[in-house]
Amino acid sequence: MDFLYTPLFRIKNHEITPATLALVLLILIGARVLVAIVQRVLRDGVFKKRQIDEGRQHAVMQLIQYALYVFAALAVLQTVGIEISLLVAGSAALLVGVGLGLQKTFNDLVAGLIILFEGSIDVGDIVEIEKAVGRVVKIGLRSSKIQTRDGIAIIVPNSYFINGTIINWSHSRSQTRFSIKIPASYQADPKKVQAIINDCAQRHEKVVAQPMPHVRMQDFAESGAMYELLFWTADAWNIDLIKSDLRYSIFEEFTKNNIEIPYPQRVVWIKQP
Repeated sequence: MDFLYTPLFRIKNHEITPATLALVLLILIGARVLVAIVQRVLRDGVFKKRQIDEGRQHAVMQLIQYALYVFAALAVLQTVGIEISLLVAGSAALLVGVGLGLQKTFNDLVAGLIILFEGSIDVGDIVEIEKAVGRVVKIGLRSSKIQTRDGIAIIVPNSYFINGTIINWSHSRSQTRFSIKIPASYQADPKKVQAIINDCAQRHEKVVAQPMPHVRMQDFAESGAMYELLFWTADAWNIDLIKSDLRYSIFEEFTKNNIEIPYPQRVVWIKQP
């Protein structure tokens, strides 16, 4: 067993042996196992009992993971003979470096902590960023990952969530209100048009019964009356499909009831000389 204590190389005055490397490996494996155990206990016990939402669960588990890995890294440094006190003494210089060279990264890290604890954005939320709509699938300390309907992954620096304008369709409540505009001929009875549009909305399985769908005449347009259907749904992710279904249904009912969808028309008078 002497080979376990045979010096392989030195870090300053500290000899690194196979036993040292084995201890380092053991610390890293132990940290990984401890992270998994703690996260499982929290997920299956504390979180379920207290009904903590998914976003807060992710925040707590992520911070615990980072904290345990930091302690493991410090233990590894101590094991290989690097004095932690030297790192502490050099922390002032490190902070200066962060302030100058890593300012953007530092801002992202602080923003990540704010997001994780503030709760303005959670994992699973449907958000809109610069006309791109996606679901938040991961919130990290530096950046977050958003998956669009097209399967495209967007990596967003966390500082953007704090400083930019984000539309969160899932934040205030589980249901979100949307609208679609439907033109109809001036010859059509407005009450009949309203009833048909309302009926199409109420029959759609993704449109919630409460709050009830509402139809209003939005404008007297150049070629016909413009109606607007306001409806609520809990499935914001598939809103484009829901709107498409409603338009198909309304078009079919308009055709059955001889209600025309107007198109731009011009009357040209030719004056004879």
